[in-house]
Amino acid sequence: MIVSNEKKSVRQLASEILDKVDSRKAYADILLDRALRTANLNERDRALLNELTYGTLRWRGNIDGRLRQYLRRPLNKTDPLIRNLLRVTFYQLLFLNKIPDYAAVNEAAQLAKVHGGAKTAGFVNGVLRNFLREKDRANDNFDKCESAARLAVTCSHPEWLVRRWLDEFDESAQALMRANNQKAPLVLRVNLLKCTRGELLERFVKTGIDAKASPRSPQGISLASGCAVEKLPGFAEGLFQVQGEASQLIAYLLSPLPGERILDACAAPGGKSTHIAELMQDRGKLFAIDTSARGVEKICQNVARLGLRSLSVLRADASSELGGALREPYDRVLVDAPCSGLGTLRGHPETKWHRNESDIQRLTRLQAKILTRVAGYLKPGGVVVYATCTLTRDENERMVESFLIAHGSFELQDVARYLPQEARQMVREKYFLALPHRDDTDGFFAARMRKIS
Repeated sequence: MIVSNEKKSVRQLASEILDKVDSRKAYADILLDRALRTANLNERDRALLNELTYGTLRWRGNIDGRLRQYLRRPLNKTDPLIRNLLRVTFYQLLFLNKIPDYAAVNEAAQLAKVHGGAKTAGFVNGVLRNFLREKDRANDNFDKCESAARLAVTCSHPEWLVRRWLDEFDESAQALMRANNQKAPLVLRVNLLKCTRGELLERFVKTGIDAKASPRSPQGISLASGCAVEKLPGFAEGLFQVQGEASQLIAYLLSPLPGERILDACAAPGGKSTHIAELMQDRGKLFAIDTSARGVEKICQNVARLGLRSLSVLRADASSELGGALREPYDRVLVDAPCSGLGTLRGHPETKWHRNESDIQRLTRLQAKILTRVAGYLKPGGVVVYATCTLTRDENERMVESFLIAHGSFELQDVARYLPQEARQMVREKYFLALPHRDDTDGFFAARMRKIS
C-alpha cells in the first residue's frame, strides 16, 4: 500500500477512511478532517473526497444490497479495505455521473492490485464489470423481499431500525429515512451579545457568501454545506457558533434568566451551554460539565472565542454524585443526554451502521440514571429540560413518562409556551419534536419538567 498521503488518490483515501469507520467504529468527520489537513489535494479533489466518503456511508445499505449479488462469499468475509473500495466504486457508478464508468473501474482494479496483488485486482475488476453489464436492468430481487428488508436496501438503513421506525412513525417512516440520506446544511447561531443576525448576514453577503436566515430559530443562519467555518468572517471574533437549528431551540425551552444558577449536565461540545449563557446575558452562574477531557477542552475553546464569562467548565460525571460547588441547588438543569444519535444521520451517516438495539437498552439505563441524579439538585420550582438528538420512543417519550411516574414532585410542561413563534408547530403531545423530513433539521426531542415541591 502507498505510504505517503501526497501520493494517494481520492478513492484510496475514501476507501481507507471507510475501512476505519467500518472496522473501528471511528467517526467519519474526524478522519475526513485529518485527511484534508494532511493530503495534498486541490479544491476539486477535496470536494470529491467529501462526496465519496459521506455518499458511500449514506447509501451503504443500498450499495451492499446490490454488491452481495456479485459475490460468492459473504460481504463481511471480504478483505475490509477491498470491501470499502468496492463500496466507493459502486457509489460512483450508481450516484455520480461526472466520472466515466471505465475510469472508476480501472482505478479500483489498480488500487486493489497495489493492496493485494493481481488476483485481488482480478476479483475487483470482475465484480465491477459484472455489475456494469446489468446496471441499467431493474432489480426485481428487492421487490421480492418482505417490506422491512426491502426498505432496508432501498432506503439504506439497517433492518432493525427500519422495523422500529415503521412501528413508531408508521406511514412517515419512509419519508424520514429518505430525508436522512440528504446532505445537511451548515447552520450557525448568531452570538447576540456581539451582533444581530441581520448584521452578520449583511457581512456574509458583502463577502460573497450564500447565507440566509433559518426559518425556525431566530438566531440561526443557514449556509451551503462545505464552507470552511474557520475562514468565515466573524469566526475568530466570536460572532457565531456552529449549531444545528433544532439544537438551537433547546436553550429556549430552558428559558434561562440573568442571575440564575444553571447546570448543563452533559455539555460537550458546548453549543447549548454557550447559548444558555448568551440568553441569560452572560450574568449568573452556569456550570458546564462533561465526562470527556477532549469535550471539556472543546467547550473551553468555544467559551473563550465567544467571549463568555458566566460559564465554568468542569470535567464531571452527571450520572454520579457531584462534589464541591456543583452540589449546590440549581434554578435550572439541562440534560442533553448521551443517546443513540439517530436524529443526526444527515451529518453523521455512519451512526446508523454503528448502532443496534442493545445500544438503545444500554443508553436508556444511563439516561435514567443521569436524569434521576440531577433532579435531586433542583430547587423547588426549578426546571429540568431533558433532550436527545435521537428518534426512538424508548429514549424519548417513554424515558420522560417513566421519570414522572417515579418522581411525583415533577410535572410535565407544554414546550409550546417557551418556543419561538416560528417553531411552535414542532410540538407533539407537549414534547418538542424536530423531524428531518418535516422540518429540514436534525431529529431532536425535548421535554420540560418543573419541580413543584
